[in-house]
Amino acid sequence: MAEPVLPLPSPVLPEPLAYLHDPELVARFQRRCGLFLIQPGGTGTGSGPQNSTGTGARGHLRAQCDQDNNNSNDKYRQNGHAVDESSRPQYEAKNWLLHVLFLLSAGLGHEVFYICCLPCIHWNLDPFLCRRLVNVWTLVMYVGQVLKDILKLPRPPSPPVVKLETRVDAEYGLPSTHAMAATAITFTLLLSAPSRVQIQVEVGLLMAVTLSSLVCLSRLYTGMHSVLDVLCGVVISGLLMLITYPYWDTFDHFQLTSPWSPVSAVTLLLLLSYTYPELDHYSTTRGDTTTILGVCAGCSVGYWANQQLGDVDAPLGVLPVPLPALTTQAVVRGVARYLVGVTALVGTRQVVKALSLRALYAWYDVPRSDDGARRRKRIEVPYKFVTYSAVGVVNSLLVNRLFILLGLR
Repeated sequence: MAEPVLPLPSPVLPEPLAYLHDPELVARFQRRCGLFLIQPGGTGTGSGPQNSTGTGARGHLRAQCDQDNNNSNDKYRQNGHAVDESSRPQYEAKNWLLHVLFLLSAGLGHEVFYICCLPCIHWNLDPFLCRRLVNVWTLVMYVGQVLKDILKLPRPPSPPVVKLETRVDAEYGLPSTHAMAATAITFTLLLSAPSRVQIQVEVGLLMAVTLSSLVCLSRLYTGMHSVLDVLCGVVISGLLMLITYPYWDTFDHFQLTSPWSPVSAVTLLLLLSYTYPELDHYSTTRGDTTTILGVCAGCSVGYWANQQLGDVDAPLGVLPVPLPALTTQAVVRGVARYLVGVTALVGTRQVVKALSLRALYAWYDVPRSDDGARRRKRIEVPYKFVTYSAVGVVNSLLVNRLFILLGLR
């Protein structure tokens, strides 16, 4: 009989940091915003303060991930145990305006949002800005994901908090990569756009602060991060931008002109995917990180190929150019480009994913019915990297040529 896995103690934080990591701080914020936890079989709200530095959180997290390997549609997981849906903790949202606002804001920080929406800048505004955003986004997301699995600080438990998301609940919490990505994307755009398009810096600063703040606050409202997670995410993202900012133009020149650019991009990013920190349980962080690195690798190859083919596709006129006028024709053309482009990206993803999984299952002699096999490193890393590298190439190299064929350029 196998011995039970003993819970691992969480890292002990200094008093100021422990206070910021306290889940009760998150629960109080949720209640101030009108979100209340209803315990199963009763109407009471969440329990009182709990010390986030207590023992057992990491052990519970590992148990939860092991249980998730046998996930079922009619069960929900709480601290590694299957619970009937009827006894699942419920919540009451008394302020639906804030509820909808924060749920939408949380969506602005998801990888899927960036993969679908960053290309719009490439297709409709300026490929230079999209390239800059993809590079910075990849850097901060990789650093954030690695730090999560090195520091291994747990997310706020429920109770006392209300958890509105479940997919990433098996991941560790610090730093918040939503906060990192939102900070990096908005402020990179603020720093890079004025040299390309005519915008008011004050307006851009207001938008950057507003959007990044909404995403950060949404991580507290959804119960997915502590205050410490969010603050560390913002600070780390800011430090990475501060350190790398003097080299942005140098890297851009190398990425576009060096004959080593495509080879080094694919090799380095694939190596980072395979050397991602190992955990004692399955987590979505490795797969999500490989997805981001794959997108960056594919985009890098496409950007370099465009430069070699002479397709710079910069805005017409003397920089900075005026923002495009929002005429009916421009809006219709932009929507058409988006629909065609996203269809191409989704189609590429589906085809390459199916082919790569089929090839890997055959290579490793894995039955196709074994859905859990795609969580294993030898299959997850190559299939996700190849799939999303193809998506990146299609986005940066082929979609604009499709626009020309369709008369949408």
